[in-house]
Amino acid sequence: MSTLRFHAVKASLKRKPLKIKESKRRSEIFGSYVFNEAAMRQYLTKTAMNSVIEAIEKGTKINRLEAGHISTGMKEWAISKGATHYTHWFQPLTGVTAEKHDAFFETIEGGMAIEKFGGDQLVQQEPDASSFPSGGIRNTFEARGYTAWDPTSPAFIYDGTLCVPTVFVSYTGEALDYKTPLLRALQVVDNASVAVCKYFDKNVKKVTASLGWEQEYFLIDSAMAASRPDILLTGRTVFGHSPAKGQQLDDHYFGTIPARALAYMRDLEYHCMLLGIPAKTRHNEVAPNQFELAPIYEEANLAVDHNTLLMDIMQKIAKRHNFTVLMHEKPFAGVNGSGKHNNWSLSTNTGVNLLSPGKTPMSNLQFLTFFISTIKAVQTHEELLRSAIASASNDYRLGANEAPPAIISVFIGEQLTKVLNELESVTKGKLSPKEKTDLKLNVVGKIPEILRDNTDRNRTSSFAFTGNKFEFRAVGSTANCAKPMMVLNTIVAKQLIDFKIEVDELIDKKDMKKDDAIFNVLREYIKTSKAILFEGNGYSEAWEKEAKKRGLSNNKTTPEALKIKKAKSTIALFSSLKVMNKVETEARYEIEMEEYILHVQIESRVIGDMARNHVVPTAVRYQNILIENVTGLKAIYGNQYKDFAKEQLALIEQISQHIEAINSSVTKMIGERKTCNKETNLEKKADGYCHKIKPLFEDIRYHCDKLELMVDDGLWPLTKYRELLFTK
Repeated sequence: MSTLRFHAVKASLKRKPLKIKESKRRSEIFGSYVFNEAAMRQYLTKTAMNSVIEAIEKGTKINRLEAGHISTGMKEWAISKGATHYTHWFQPLTGVTAEKHDAFFETIEGGMAIEKFGGDQLVQQEPDASSFPSGGIRNTFEARGYTAWDPTSPAFIYDGTLCVPTVFVSYTGEALDYKTPLLRALQVVDNASVAVCKYFDKNVKKVTASLGWEQEYFLIDSAMAASRPDILLTGRTVFGHSPAKGQQLDDHYFGTIPARALAYMRDLEYHCMLLGIPAKTRHNEVAPNQFELAPIYEEANLAVDHNTLLMDIMQKIAKRHNFTVLMHEKPFAGVNGSGKHNNWSLSTNTGVNLLSPGKTPMSNLQFLTFFISTIKAVQTHEELLRSAIASASNDYRLGANEAPPAIISVFIGEQLTKVLNELESVTKGKLSPKEKTDLKLNVVGKIPEILRDNTDRNRTSSFAFTGNKFEFRAVGSTANCAKPMMVLNTIVAKQLIDFKIEVDELIDKKDMKKDDAIFNVLREYIKTSKAILFEGNGYSEAWEKEAKKRGLSNNKTTPEALKIKKAKSTIALFSSLKVMNKVETEARYEIEMEEYILHVQIESRVIGDMARNHVVPTAVRYQNILIENVTGLKAIYGNQYKDFAKEQLALIEQISQHIEAINSSVTKMIGERKTCNKETNLEKKADGYCHKIKPLFEDIRYHCDKLELMVDDGLWPLTKYRELLFTK
């Protein structure tokens, strides 16, 4: 066993759970490091506090004078909690958060100093925009960018720093972050939903999109993770033979949480409570050393911020417990990968969940309107929705018999399928009083009864209705939820806008009653959305063939999936709703394509390095031991040595074959990489990395993993799966 691997395993075996003391109830500490309404009441004037609340609830702007009062109160609150610095906390298009810390400290005349944090510093700051991905929006020599306060997401204190959630835009005004387009999409779906809700309830003035994410992750001992260059540099294991025991016994799923992991979870949840992240659920996931954390649902923008913050907290808390958190979608071959299910719904200011069936025919007609409109939106924009969860890492997971396939489909369950079938049979045009009564009594009025047992669960569906929400199951574990949520809310908003136009036209031009018009439009939506509905096994080859017949996309790779982002229809969609303009949309396409290329490029380099500098030299060393053994047998038995060295000679030959195959594939991979790197066309470069370089990964891995089974365990340099996944 290599020295590094030996010490990694030894260190892991000595680990003991860190003792965590929780002296208070969760409810008592929840949000205590958040500048929430309770903190505002204590540190702000009533006028200042009301201006913040109006900005949150109505989207009104906060004037500079009030911003000055707010910043003063925020500073005093932060200092009382031990904060010494402040930062604008934003989410550039790098996939991680960004922050630049400034001290409250400022010098004044007379050699004295004060603590200062003014309204201008709260509302706007100017970080360097040239070093963040911009997709051509900014040149390297054009450094200016702006961060601007987002009052809808409360400020918080993290590691002694006051963090102010902000948007990030260029000097010319284009969004350079995830948050800005999401906020725009949420505003659009709010307006569109309110307009449709007026058909059913005139009191509805605001509709809020909610999000409940489920974060899956692996916990690996930090010493073992440090012994694997691939984990450190790519977040996954590029080599490693499956252990004799993996997840086949299903004994880890929902099992007793290991002591070290539980101590980590308790520590993590404690910090979540302080920061107002409503962590609710924890459990073992399917694969060994895989776990899940899920919160109570929140408003979508805040939920995205909380998930983004959580991913940072998880890594920091893990270090205290000698763990490394792996959020890669497929860190280990042969066991389940990790996703981040996004549970989405819409709720009104009157307390109604628009995707939850009600107790009256009218409330159920409202439910069906939003339910069917969402299905129609997914049908129309399934390729765009697929692009929202595309990444180099998620490509390893989608369709791998553990996650939804790359084909986007909607699962609604047998009972709701019957409801839609009955609704589809509605007579086109004006309904007679009897038809309308029968429809409301026999279809719309029965939905609560039908859903009493809820729908079944279909884990192969990428977009499933689960009783009172839709669950977007294909989102990757490393993803920023803002991307899929921005797309989902945008396409639903567009569909609701179209729905209202169609209903109003029937009312105005065809002189139909409101209910008749709604039923007629929904009936057509059901007919034109059938292709996206699927209740069966999404993993089957039969579904791939059926999906192709239905005209559904099956973009299995990121370069394929991203192409829709530069389509005229996509640019028109985002531009028409003012979610993103043409420049912003095209920039994101370029950024994500470049990100894909770089991720595959890094993996390629790591694979080449590990294969030639770790695996092959170790195999040669073991081969030399075998040769010495054969030489010794020959010295003893003379020409009869082959009778005693058959296995050794066969092993020597097999090792040589694997070494030759590895070197050949690595040489070919390096050559292909050089060719791709010379390519100036972004699409051709991405396609080259996807179809010429990446396929070589599995070939190299196959031979390296075969050598792992042959070479003396005492020599093998890489920490093995049985050690990574089963050492507690």
